[in-house]
Amino acid sequence: MNKSTLALAVAVGVLAQQAGAAGFIEDSKATLGLRNFYINTDNRDSAARTASGVQSKNEEWGQGFDLRFISGYTQGTVGFGIDAIGLLGVRLDSGGGTNGATATSYGGTVFPSKSNGEAVDNFSSLGLTAKAKISQTELKLGTLQPKLPVIVTNDGRLLPQTWQGGQITSGDIKDLTLVGGQIEAVKGRNSSNNEQLSIGGANSPTISGRDSNKFIYAGGDYKITKDLTAQYYYGNLEDFYKQHFLGLVHNWAIGPGVLKSDFRYFNSSDDGANSNTPAYFSSGNYTGSASGRGKVDNNLYSGLFLYTVAGHTFGGGYQVSNGSSDFPWLNQGDGSSNYTITDMQIQKFGRAGEKTWQARYSYDFAKVGLPGLTAGVVYLRGDNIDTVGANGRENGNGNSEWERDFTVGYVIPEGPAKNLGFMWKNATWRNDIPGQRDQDENRLIVSYSIPLL
Repeated sequence: MNKSTLALAVAVGVLAQQAGAAGFIEDSKATLGLRNFYINTDNRDSAARTASGVQSKNEEWGQGFDLRFISGYTQGTVGFGIDAIGLLGVRLDSGGGTNGATATSYGGTVFPSKSNGEAVDNFSSLGLTAKAKISQTELKLGTLQPKLPVIVTNDGRLLPQTWQGGQITSGDIKDLTLVGGQIEAVKGRNSSNNEQLSIGGANSPTISGRDSNKFIYAGGDYKITKDLTAQYYYGNLEDFYKQHFLGLVHNWAIGPGVLKSDFRYFNSSDDGANSNTPAYFSSGNYTGSASGRGKVDNNLYSGLFLYTVAGHTFGGGYQVSNGSSDFPWLNQGDGSSNYTITDMQIQKFGRAGEKTWQARYSYDFAKVGLPGLTAGVVYLRGDNIDTVGANGRENGNGNSEWERDFTVGYVIPEGPAKNLGFMWKNATWRNDIPGQRDQDENRLIVSYSIPLL
């Protein structure tokens, strides 16, 4: 039994003795989230690139159930509680020829796959979290879903990603929020099983070095003024990388609207086996190394500016990914998210040396009498991409990629179907990077949340 599992068992035992205390039941909440999710990905391009084994078309459709219980706290100096999350995904349509599963993947686009490559009929998991609270400091042990600059939970498919570990959050100091934790395992968005942790370049099932079970993180947000927030976070995936993050977010009222400025800087370097063991290497641009893999070495700078006025939001941003390696983040190869301004529907735009600019626009139709209806578009272009082939030689120089994402959503604002949501997400990705195929993708999502407590 690992440390977090033992601590969870002890905490649950203590809680069982105090569950009847006022606050635990009265402040509890339970909800059932329903998500009907359809995805269609068209891997376009010439027939010559189909030799990679990537299917020309991926298509899956399923119904997700997300049942959550969040307890209150028992009374006393130390309050105790417990949270639970039950996840179930049911296949409505998918097959061995369209589910996106390959010999080097951990399942299909949405569902885990059987040994013959076909999608399973359903998959499920249960997560429990014991928690304790003193004043404004809270400790959680068990299933977590952190969303911080150095670790981001992915929720881009039928069911969300979950992590196993412990986290402490404190808000006892005015205007300062502190967070620290350790993660030991992760359950992917298309899996029922907990896996160990990895990064891009080392996360293929055909590579044996995927065995880190320790990611530690710590940091905080300090509200300098009501409009200015500074951030610092540190993350370390044992035997893979160390990462420092600095952020600054400012809101400035200009005329009838507000300008939001978001500056981010990541400094990432190698740790342990990543510095000298090929199985642990990161992807990147390493001439002389097979497929351009080597130790983590990346500095990423970005700035994003958003001006909101009368329902309109106009935005623009720029990002530079310097160094020999791609930008590293917790990435098991089964779908993941990171805290860059370029984490889009299809691509991340964080390749070694890549420079990316973006433009975006969105509109809230509540301003013209249609509450609940929103739409937005984002366009990104990255260039200065160099790649290295399996022979260790450069096979691409100064290549580029671009992506256009369009999203329209509607949430019924009132009446018997209040909070029933509909969303269409369309994305196009084009590139001239050797070995990569262009993509078009559509996602249709119908969601609804039912309060139970």
